[in-house]
Amino acid sequence: MIDGMLAGLVLVFSWPTIVYLLLGVFVGMWIGAVPGLGGVVGLVLLLPFTYAMEPAPAFALLMGLYAVTSTSDTIPAIMLGIPGSVASQATILDGYPLAKKGQAARAFGAAYTVSAFGGVFGALVMAASLPVLLPIIFAFGLPEFLMLAVLGLTMVSALAGGSVTRGLAVAALGLWLTTVGYAETTVEPRFYLGIDYLLDGFRIVPIALGLFGIPELLEMAVKNTSISRVELSGTRDGAMLRGIKDVLKHRWLTVRSSLVGAYVGILPGLGGSIVDWIAYGHAVQSARDKSEFGSGDIRGVIAPEAANNSSRAGALIPTVAFGIPGSPGAAILLGALVIKGLQPGPDMLTFNLDLTFSMIWDIAFANILAAALLMLLSRHIVKIAFLPAHSVVPGVVVVLLMGAWVATSSMGDWWTCLGMGILGYAMKLGGWPRPPLILAFVLGTMIENNYQLTMQVYDGFDWMYQRPIVVCIEIAIVVTVFLAARGVSRPKSARIATAEDGAPATPLMSFALAVMLLALFVWVYFAAQAFEGVEAARFPVTILLVAIPVLLLVLVNDIVACSREIRNCGGFVPAWVSANERWHLRISLKFLGYLLAIPLVTYVAGQLVALPLFVVIYARSWGGFSWWTSLAYAAASLLLVWGLYASIMAMPLYPSLLFG
Repeated sequence: MIDGMLAGLVLVFSWPTIVYLLLGVFVGMWIGAVPGLGGVVGLVLLLPFTYAMEPAPAFALLMGLYAVTSTSDTIPAIMLGIPGSVASQATILDGYPLAKKGQAARAFGAAYTVSAFGGVFGALVMAASLPVLLPIIFAFGLPEFLMLAVLGLTMVSALAGGSVTRGLAVAALGLWLTTVGYAETTVEPRFYLGIDYLLDGFRIVPIALGLFGIPELLEMAVKNTSISRVELSGTRDGAMLRGIKDVLKHRWLTVRSSLVGAYVGILPGLGGSIVDWIAYGHAVQSARDKSEFGSGDIRGVIAPEAANNSSRAGALIPTVAFGIPGSPGAAILLGALVIKGLQPGPDMLTFNLDLTFSMIWDIAFANILAAALLMLLSRHIVKIAFLPAHSVVPGVVVVLLMGAWVATSSMGDWWTCLGMGILGYAMKLGGWPRPPLILAFVLGTMIENNYQLTMQVYDGFDWMYQRPIVVCIEIAIVVTVFLAARGVSRPKSARIATAEDGAPATPLMSFALAVMLLALFVWVYFAAQAFEGVEAARFPVTILLVAIPVLLLVLVNDIVACSREIRNCGGFVPAWVSANERWHLRISLKFLGYLLAIPLVTYVAGQLVALPLFVVIYARSWGGFSWWTSLAYAAASLLLVWGLYASIMAMPLYPSLLFG
């Protein structure tokens, strides 16, 4: 084993392997920082360049990119409240509030420090644990993976927001969204409303960008406020160093979170999706003072960032040992192994052990290099947080919509993104947590498949009490819900549902959302009864068994809260007027109208006209910029769409009526 580790280290620093590793790091830093791209897109783009390369340089290039996208995706998560990838979802909860406080540099300093540590630590732990991990992986079957996914959803629902019932209801909505279209276990289409785009189901990228990105942009545009709510002069020097000191102060949390990431990351198809949430939940539950979580606690950045970087090495283990990808990115790496004529399995742990260890070393050194470079760059990136909103919003809208376009390059991606943006803004005003929806959507297909197969293989529910690991996970689920319901494991700041800028959520909006969700789930029930196959209806109906009772509890609480607000305001009309003033309803609808006009203009003239036109109109009418400044901004947007997305990435643009 030691000989294999040393041989792998020699491979990494041989020529030209080290050059390709550096190239992969630089490309990965850029890919991860652009919302909607992420490591999978980057790996797909680089894979063709590796066909004629030797295995060691080829995997150095791929691993360099694969390792650092979970580091650079921290930039949009902290600066914009938009997950750069699935791995940065939990970072938003405290990273973005820190940026609002003018402490983005502190958040970056902590995030990059633990990213470097987590990447190296995870690689070393995986290297040392390789001989003993294989029996543990074999112990997990369909029921264990099913219940572990349910545990992840439960933790997010309990921790992300001020209400466990709302969190569970949102998770149920996310699970239902994964049932739209054809399921992998049945050929019968479900809930697609006759829309061809929905036959293949919704896509994660448009949903994530719309749900998290558009509400923040709308708030910035409506209030004309910068990301930071304090002036640049009000921040102290050395904030990046302060973040590094925070890591040293919470060093044991960093170590524990890195261990969580390394070992949870090895779970095929599951680890990368829930690892940051498990680490975040551990940070909250192990903290004595929970009052700042959700409103800008640095520990809420340290834990998920350490875990998601250390999980990259863990995801390699099932990939090379069994040919089972531990994550979507690992699936691309599995394809690269096959292209090189390498067979995943025992050979990778015996005859090709040096190559296996070189991949682990690639992850370790890529994380160190990326963290150092991003530390330097972030000194300038943090200045974006202090720019006026009207100078930031148009450019981010262009990047966000083109990021959503990456999914399938169809207008359905844009409508999904905008629809989720409207839903996300309503959830924000109503105090409903958004993260459970995303995680439920990520895990939904796997949960359904495992659920269907478990029911077929075990012919009933005996597996729920006959398998020790399943029983342990079930106990953890019950304890999580119990503690959350009592307010023990959730942050104190989350016990009162909050909307924008920490203001109390609007009960009227929460009630409206609960009514709409209940109506949706009632329709789902009757639609599922019309399915021809039993398997097609089994999972959606199971979701409803939890969702409908939970929503009824939410409705009862909202009715009480609405009655109290109406009474305090002196009637329904004054309460509605007060709510509209807090929502900034008129100007919010105006901004949403601008966004909805973009796809309409695209149908007629295409993206190369619609997006720059939006930038010009917004810059002139909202920002008050001069014509020359507005046109220059639009020209830069045009160059971005045409140069990056249409030319370099070869993405097809929409065939408009006027220009084809």
